[in-house]
Amino acid sequence: MTLRLKDKYIKSFVDEAELKAIQSEITCAHKQLLEGTGAGNAFLGWTTLPDDYDKEEFERIKKASERIKKSCDVFVVIGIGGSYLGARAVIEFIKSPLYNNLKKDTPDIYFAGCNISAQYLNEILSICEDKDVCINVISKSGTTTEPAVAFRVFRALLEKKYGKDGAKERIFVTTDKARGTLKKFADEEGYETFVVPDNVGGRFSVLTAVGLLPISVAGIDIDMLMKGASDAAQYCKATADIDKNDCMKYVALRNLMYRNGKSLEVMVSYEPYAAMFNEWWKQLYGESEGKDGKGIFPSSVIFSTDLHSLGQILQDGQRNLFETVVYVKEPATKLEIPYDEANVDGLNFLAGVDLNDVNNKAMKGTILAHIDGNAPNIFIEIEDKSEHSLGYLLYFFEFACGVSGYVLGVNPFDQPGVEAYKKNMFALLGKPGYEEQKKALEERLK
Repeated sequence: MTLRLKDKYIKSFVDEAELKAIQSEITCAHKQLLEGTGAGNAFLGWTTLPDDYDKEEFERIKKASERIKKSCDVFVVIGIGGSYLGARAVIEFIKSPLYNNLKKDTPDIYFAGCNISAQYLNEILSICEDKDVCINVISKSGTTTEPAVAFRVFRALLEKKYGKDGAKERIFVTTDKARGTLKKFADEEGYETFVVPDNVGGRFSVLTAVGLLPISVAGIDIDMLMKGASDAAQYCKATADIDKNDCMKYVALRNLMYRNGKSLEVMVSYEPYAAMFNEWWKQLYGESEGKDGKGIFPSSVIFSTDLHSLGQILQDGQRNLFETVVYVKEPATKLEIPYDEANVDGLNFLAGVDLNDVNNKAMKGTILAHIDGNAPNIFIEIEDKSEHSLGYLLYFFEFACGVSGYVLGVNPFDQPGVEAYKKNMFALLGKPGYEEQKKALEERLK
């Protein structure tokens, strides 16, 4: 089996009667998601996506990625939130967080339009000097500030470097199928376009062209990624029985933790390559559940690194948290610790030991210490760091998120709170139509 949830390290924190009692809520929420009867049901396209996707576009994605690989040294992906997190998570998980520094036959990949930093954008521009560059702008509307600004900057760079005709062969646009300013502009300019499906929200879009084009450019097998997600979909949908479906058990356990005062969930990984996966997971759950005064706050750590910075508060701080550990069973590489004649560090007892074994013992020791410190641990194990396993894991968490949102009593597929900062920012910048709001905000800032 590709994925297993082990409840060994949380059982003592869960009342069996509570677990049985929540089953009816899980069953109802599971049914709502499958039948499309819950809130936000216009955005359930991701539930069938691993099997019911546009095969013609999928082939175009693969062909475009081959052209990009042959024609550029640097590929700049422009997007924010779900428009970049999924792709970056997969690239770093499957390849490496050091992907751009490794020897490879694929382009370096940089992500822009995910902040408003002049320094960050200038640094990517400097990297692009004397390099052949392609870009992929990802935006449903084309008017979101962060990616729109970055697109202006990089479009100007390409047009200056290659001319308008040359630039259009290097600009790829992922946007709405028929509407929006970016779609209209792309058609007018002759850019190749891919679709952000109407019924798939940004944070659930990693298995659409939004994520698949950059992922394919990195040389990752997107067929196997989809196959893993397809296998997970079949498993997650089969039953709502907590004892037979680890996805539903995860939903049950995290909601029981929340009801018992554990309002902070810490995603724990023991490999640096999972850092951006954790960021993807945080958006998925934070944006889906954090509304109506409710929600489990999603946080994350990479151990053992963060044991030397956050270890104290995780062990002995406020007991409002639980941890979800994602563990990859089969390591991709091995490293034997050498023998040192001087034994200055006193570690010769580890000579000849695979570093993965040390990491594994650190994990087990940490879990036991944390549960002794009243921090329950949910343990999720995947087989390896292959495309199939990661595709499975991505869909597992997406499906669990949808069901969990319904159990929590919120619409998991909207994000009304995200608009508040945008309106204030537009007003302060002097966007037409915001004059009264600008005046009121500036008065408050005095």
